[in-house]
Amino acid sequence: MISVCMATYNGQKYISKQLESIIKNLSNNDEIIISDDGSKDETLEIIQDYRKNFKNIKVYEGPHKGVKANFENALRHASGEYIYLTDQDDIWMDNKVEMTQRFFKDSNVTLVIHDAAVIDNNMDIVIGSFFSTRNSKSGIIKNIVKNSYIGCCMAFRKEILDYILPIPDNIHMHDQWIGIISEVVGKSVFIPEKLIYYRRHGENVSTMQHLPLRKMIRNRLVFVINLLKWEVRIKHG
Repeated sequence: MISVCMATYNGQKYISKQLESIIKNLSNNDEIIISDDGSKDETLEIIQDYRKNFKNIKVYEGPHKGVKANFENALRHASGEYIYLTDQDDIWMDNKVEMTQRFFKDSNVTLVIHDAAVIDNNMDIVIGSFFSTRNSKSGIIKNIVKNSYIGCCMAFRKEILDYILPIPDNIHMHDQWIGIISEVVGKSVFIPEKLIYYRRHGENVSTMQHLPLRKMIRNRLVFVINLLKWEVRIKHG
């Protein structure tokens, strides 16, 4: 069983195409978990329309504490063996789940991350490969220095949730945390297939631009401190 975890907030412009693309990838036994952080547009109404044809869309009220907490809320409601993260405004390729699941046949693999084509608001491709922009590959030190984990391209085994949660409040983003924790406790695999259109439209919560150097350094220090605290917590139960 697969759980697709989505965090939504005022996503009415794009969520229809995203839900359509996700549902094409799923069986009737799978589920879509949506944590909505108080949308004031038609997002929830659109989601309800899709529940008519795909019953396993489950909507929960978000904690209203930002995108990290909103994703964490969705993750806490997931029941599938495999968890896929997704944004509200991208588009999945029809073979995303099929291609990703192949790599979980290796029992040592705890997380799979694939490449993406970056598109603009008009669905024109502006970057052919997200991986190429980040020199994406595994490695704990590598991904602390320059993160290449991106949540919308990730799937992981539910068994590592106990290690991932809770997501620290003060780290920059949740996807780097999930990816590196996977490397510590298991094995992350980067695959070159481009399995989503990653939409960048000027309203995204995250950015592809570099932060100021001082903030970049601070973010890395905060991340390392939290990782050290996590190791102590895991070691002592």
